[in-house]
Amino acid sequence: MIAYLTGTIIERSSNELILLVGGVGYRLNCSMNTLAMLPSNNETAELYTKLVVREDSMELYGFASKDEKNIFNMLTGVTGIGPKTAIAILGTMTLKDLKTAIAMNDTVSLSRAPGIGKKTAQRICLELRDKISDELLLSSDEDINNGFEVMPQSMRDAKSEALVALKTLGYTQIEASNAIKAVIKNHGAENLTADEFIRYALKSMGGM
Repeated sequence: MIAYLTGTIIERSSNELILLVGGVGYRLNCSMNTLAMLPSNNETAELYTKLVVREDSMELYGFASKDEKNIFNMLTGVTGIGPKTAIAILGTMTLKDLKTAIAMNDTVSLSRAPGIGKKTAQRICLELRDKISDELLLSSDEDINNGFEVMPQSMRDAKSEALVALKTLGYTQIEASNAIKAVIKNHGAENLTADEFIRYALKSMGGM
């Protein structure tokens, strides 16, 4: 089984590349995020790989990190999700956002991936939420709450109220969290009320 390759990138497209290893060119299917992280053509790259064998084909998939490969394996274990769809999902959002979406049952964000409808997004959350390790869930929670833990209780309450209000207005957990972070970065958190959090957040997202 081919699990890891180091070689020279000799060609690439929007969803794959050819890696020259020991005189042999390996065609690797990759997510857009992985391709964006790799060096230019004719430079050395290292990728984790997964060989998918079917009755009529053998395809090799490449990943910039072991974490991405692990999530790929989880996604392809979901009913109705093949390797091509899994790669498309991985290219739609960052790993942090993807893990957060699954942990928070954010089907709206997941449905933005090509070929993923609401029912499929719900199935991904249902089948993967408990399979994602405690470490992945913790990292997602820490990412969402980064910078909030040092706030006074009144500020945390205002932030939480604003998050709920933004989600009620139709924004996803990720969108609402990022907007609140932007408010804190641009306006600070001291003495901000929930209404002010909401107003500034909506303005940052173009909602006002």
